[in-house]
Amino acid sequence: MEHASVRAVGWARSIPISAGPKAARDWARGHLESLGRPMATSHTVDDVLLAVSELVTNAHVHAHSTARLVMTWDGRCLHVTVHDDDAALPTPRDPSGDRLGGRGMFLVDALADEWEARPCPYGKSVTACFRMPTTAEDTRGQPARPDDPERGPQGDDG
Repeated sequence: MEHASVRAVGWARSIPISAGPKAARDWARGHLESLGRPMATSHTVDDVLLAVSELVTNAHVHAHSTARLVMTWDGRCLHVTVHDDDAALPTPRDPSGDRLGGRGMFLVDALADEWEARPCPYGKSVTACFRMPTTAEDTRGQPARPDDPERGPQGDDG
């Protein structure tokens, strides 16, 4: 039987409560930029950074825990995982004008292509997946045009 293999790159970092979500965003942005032009110019970067902020904030505020942030890029999808020390799985709540907060997982659900939460022996992991625009789309999610100055000629990697 033939086995398919996946080539991927990944990064991991612990974000203590004292560091806050800005440290997580800055760290994530640096690694996203290292992936090159398709990722660096994609509107998806903003979505990823907001999701990183929300997931790390949830680990800090609700789990009272260091957030272990892992990002994995397999060439098509970016997987952002945050592990914390609380086994309680997140429950998305509808936004309310009567309370602060409570919108984190609602935002992650709206931003990510998909997400899941899984219990682990010492807490839980929440993973949000982001698909990058294909070569048939430009970085704004629109069909690519050969004369698009932001993309250059079709097939040109810049």
